[in-house]
Amino acid sequence: MSFWDLELCTRKTAPVAMERKGEGEQPLRLPIRWYLAVADDVAIRKVIASGVRGTAMPAFAQSSGGMLTDKQIDVIAREIRSRWGRNGILDAANPPSYAAKSSGNIAHGELAYKTYCESCHGPGGHGGSKGSSITDDSFLGLVSDQGLRTIVITGRPELGAPDWRGNVPGKPMSEQEVTDVVAWLGSRRVQNPGQPYSVSNYAQH
Repeated sequence: MSFWDLELCTRKTAPVAMERKGEGEQPLRLPIRWYLAVADDVAIRKVIASGVRGTAMPAFAQSSGGMLTDKQIDVIAREIRSRWGRNGILDAANPPSYAAKSSGNIAHGELAYKTYCESCHGPGGHGGSKGSSITDDSFLGLVSDQGLRTIVITGRPELGAPDWRGNVPGKPMSEQEVTDVVAWLGSRRVQNPGQPYSVSNYAQH
C-alpha cells in the first residue's frame, strides 16, 4: 500500500475522525500521542480490524465484514504510530495500563469518582459547572469500557479535562482507581438508553 493508498483509505474509512468545519461537528478527539503511548501495536490493530462492539467504531478488516485487507490494516496501524507517535513521551510518568489488569469494584469506583471527578462532573456524574454529564444513558450506550478507560487516562485537553494525573494536584489516579471508576460508570448503563422518548417526537401534525 502506498502513501496515496493510505490517504484514500483514511478518507473512505474514517471520515468521522476529521472535523468538518462549518457543519458544527465536534468528533471525539483524544490526545493521540498519549493514546499511542499507552496502547500497544496489538491493541491499535485490533481496534482497526475488529472495531469495538456496542459503539460507533466499525470493523474495517474484510475478515470482520469490512473493506480492508490484512495488509492494509497493517499499514494503517503502522503509519498511525509512525506519523503521530512520540518516543519518550512517558519517560517521566507511570501511567495506568491501557487495558484493565483486574476487575473493578463499583463501590470503590464511586468513592474514587467523588475524589477525582465530582468537582467537575457533579454529584452522580450528572454534570457540573466545569464538565458535562458522564452518566448520560445515551453516552454510556455508545462508549465501551475501554473507551471510558482511555478517556480517564488521557483526558480530553480540548475540553479542559485533565489526564489521570491532573484531577487532584499531586495525587495521580492509581491503576486500580481508574479500573474502579470505569466499573462504576459502566454500572450506570441502562438496558434501553435514550428512553423514555419525548412525546413531542410523535406528535401528530
